[in-house]
Amino acid sequence: MKFNANILLLLAVALTWVSCSSPSFNFKEKNAKPISHEKYDALLTKHVDDKGDVDYKGFLKDSTKFDVYLDLLSDNPPAKDWTDDQKKAYWINAYNAFTIKLIMNNYPVKSITDLSKPGSIGIINGVWHEKFFKIGGNIMNLNAIEHRMLRKKFDDPRIHFAIVCASKSCPKLLNKAYTAEKLDQQLTQQAKDFLADDFRNEIKSPTEANVSKIFTWFKGDFTKKGTLIEFINKYSPTQIEKGTNLGHTEYDWSLNEQ
Repeated sequence: MKFNANILLLLAVALTWVSCSSPSFNFKEKNAKPISHEKYDALLTKHVDDKGDVDYKGFLKDSTKFDVYLDLLSDNPPAKDWTDDQKKAYWINAYNAFTIKLIMNNYPVKSITDLSKPGSIGIINGVWHEKFFKIGGNIMNLNAIEHRMLRKKFDDPRIHFAIVCASKSCPKLLNKAYTAEKLDQQLTQQAKDFLADDFRNEIKSPTEANVSKIFTWFKGDFTKKGTLIEFINKYSPTQIEKGTNLGHTEYDWSLNEQ
């Protein structure tokens, strides 16, 4: 599934608008202690392979166990005294878990973009804006987690390699839950895996590279402390020469299913 240049331009504008205009949330804190992600970890290990592809049928069979974890997320939003890594791990897991739930609710489906309501403009105001879950008493959508809870609160572009939109060209879904104790290592490894994956990024030589459109859509996140190439070179196995004209790989929105 492809989107033309005008749609992608509108997306870039929309992302900027969203990150600045999303409403604030008043979370009802029930438990100051960070939750355990062990139940989710076990399900990911069971139903996600090393390539990041998902056995959605398996998740459906384990829907009761999965719902217990989703309820845990819903009832226990991050408290003010949680560390940044505890909060970040929580929101990354929440984004990925509720994305899986969204696919389960509509399974079978060929692409998450097929779930957008009629009249939606491509991927700008589509399914990511649908409010279908609660956290701390707030009705929320995936868009709010990505832009309000993660991008706005944490200056960490590696987040883009951890949250997964259920599509083949998205970063691979890690088959382990993110935890505060391992978060820095997990995010760095996700960045390295993403840039080493020649399906998502084709870095053929120091002077020839086609990279994921994620680097265009969120370029501002990747260039706060240097150029885009400098950021990519932190994690890429092949170093790209300064001044190289970066091309882009086609973005495949088909479902990341086993």
